[in-house]
Amino acid sequence: MAAIKLSDVLVAHLKQRQLADKELVLITDDGGGKYSLQGGACTIGTNFTLIVLDQPDSDYAVPLENAAGLHLWTSPYDLVFLETGVAMDYGQGQISLKDDAHVLDNAVQIADGATVLAAFDRGLTAKGTSC
Repeated sequence: MAAIKLSDVLVAHLKQRQLADKELVLITDDGGGKYSLQGGACTIGTNFTLIVLDQPDSDYAVPLENAAGLHLWTSPYDLVFLETGVAMDYGQGQISLKDDAHVLDNAVQIADGATVLAAFDRGLTAKGTSC
């Protein structure tokens, strides 16, 4: 099982936003995933988003074990970009994601999964971009 360390500050932020009881999916936001809002070939593995869902999504069934007990998931594809020592923190209005070797993203976004899918259905958001 994959593990992620969540700072107490991040957990408090998620609780304040009433997201701690939701299903949270950590995605590599590279234009290729179901909920991906941005990215393309040049940005693969550099942009991440926390997708907020009311119910689990079977496409993102890899649990990210965490001491806070949050329901945090990812996919086998997204797991490729997460090495050992994955940690998330919150400070100065930003969520950061890092591992033992890299700072992965200093501006992890939060997006509502249902809203993202509805925008795609209405053609309001273009998935992915090229470099």
